[in-house]
Amino acid sequence: MSQFICINRRALLSFGATATFLLPAIGAAFASGSHASMAATKNRTTDTKRLGRTEKTSQTAAVLRDVWVGHIFWVRAVCVALVNKQEAPAVVGEQQAVENAKSIAATIKPFYGGAAAEGFFKLLAGHYGAVKAYLLATIADDASAQSKAVDSLTSNAGEIAIFLSNANPFLPKDAVNGLLLAHGGHHIQQIQQLKEGKFGAEAQTWEEMKIHVYQIADTTADALAKQFVKKFA
Repeated sequence: MSQFICINRRALLSFGATATFLLPAIGAAFASGSHASMAATKNRTTDTKRLGRTEKTSQTAAVLRDVWVGHIFWVRAVCVALVNKQEAPAVVGEQQAVENAKSIAATIKPFYGGAAAEGFFKLLAGHYGAVKAYLLATIADDASAQSKAVDSLTSNAGEIAIFLSNANPFLPKDAVNGLLLAHGGHHIQQIQQLKEGKFGAEAQTWEEMKIHVYQIADTTADALAKQFVKKFA
């Protein structure tokens, strides 16, 4: 990997550990009956008390965690399939990644309307397109194409940051941009590790990605609750 890519990857990873992010809807509570659901409900109750959140805010954070984990799950599925030259699972994975992006975009409709949801989906599609471009460039050992993909990820992060900060005053542009750059950096690191067969390191990266999108979900819920106080009372 070229020095340019290394520098940009470090920049992407260094930016956003403590930022707020996105916009979605108030979700349903976890289904009852499973150990996972019971644990999630217990943790949600603890967070509600510890952080002073309303129950609706905690429910929203729980639902957003699920949606954003879906994003990294399906993007990873595409990465694994293409690295291993498996066309059929790559097609299915990409279809699911797109559907997931549509679901994320649709969550802002109750707050900001249909036009905003459509605009947001286009931005999310740009994020996925840049990640896939980096993946294909990495598989092909094309450093120039990797650099272009990093540029696309960076500019897309800025576009989303402007979009979100304009929609919600509790989502500052610089904070959102930093969070998105860090998220993009995780994608880049994961792709490199999958390509190089560093599966133990990639497992650790997955855990870091998951924690990061949990942060996205939780801070998003808090930002929405601040902007739409009556909805979250």
